[in-house]
Amino acid sequence: MQQPGRLSSTDPNLQNIPTRTELGKQIRKLFRAEEGKVFIDADYSQIELRVLAHMSQDEIMIKAFQEHNDIHKICASQVFGVPLDEVTKEMRSHAKAVNFGIVYGISDFGLAEQLGIRRKEAKQYIDSYLEKYHGIEAFMEREIEKAKEKGYVDTMFHRRRYIPEINSNNYMVRKFGDRVAMNAPIQGTAADIMKIAMIDVYQELKKRELQSKIVLQIHDELIIEALESEKEEVSQILRSCMEKAAQLSVDLEVDLQEGKNWYETK
Repeated sequence: MQQPGRLSSTDPNLQNIPTRTELGKQIRKLFRAEEGKVFIDADYSQIELRVLAHMSQDEIMIKAFQEHNDIHKICASQVFGVPLDEVTKEMRSHAKAVNFGIVYGISDFGLAEQLGIRRKEAKQYIDSYLEKYHGIEAFMEREIEKAKEKGYVDTMFHRRRYIPEINSNNYMVRKFGDRVAMNAPIQGTAADIMKIAMIDVYQELKKRELQSKIVLQIHDELIIEALESEKEEVSQILRSCMEKAAQLSVDLEVDLQEGKNWYETK
């Protein structure tokens, strides 16, 4: 699926370096900060789910974030109908897949493939999720109807994604359009927030006449090569600018890591 508004890179394609494989780890070790400098990696925590909570105004999800609860554990409790303290590791893992799958407009077939379960069981997970999270289901239905009527959906910042596929006579093409209509406002808004944050960070670095500089933006993370003497100030700038980039119903949160090479920041 086309990524709504995300930056991409080529030669090398830094977005597609695998994160969990040994090869990916070794490749990341090749990207090193200059002598006397460190990489500071600022990563948005669950930004797409936070955007989803805000745009859908789903009460359960908003409350979970506001109370700093484990969003996937809460989801597992809701979907599987068990008390929070009875949620197993497997239940949480499956709920996490549903949480992020909903963001990407996942189908029961796709979820079944991902979790290694029967398609009927995957459909039950998704149906149960949407039954509990009424605000999210209503939001998705609204976005699909809007796309059918206007031919596009838009982000929180009014950037449009046109979806001609949504009114296709071909069923599979039409279903693809439905998934894009559900997905694009969420992913697109997250991408917009990151760009706003990048501009704010750049301007703050420039205003303070710091030598540290942005070297990479990938997915939900921003990496700065900072002088050792500036790293505390740069960390504060990153956290402040990124967490204030948009006003949502839930807080934006940022995780910071540092290292002499890219691998060490994870």
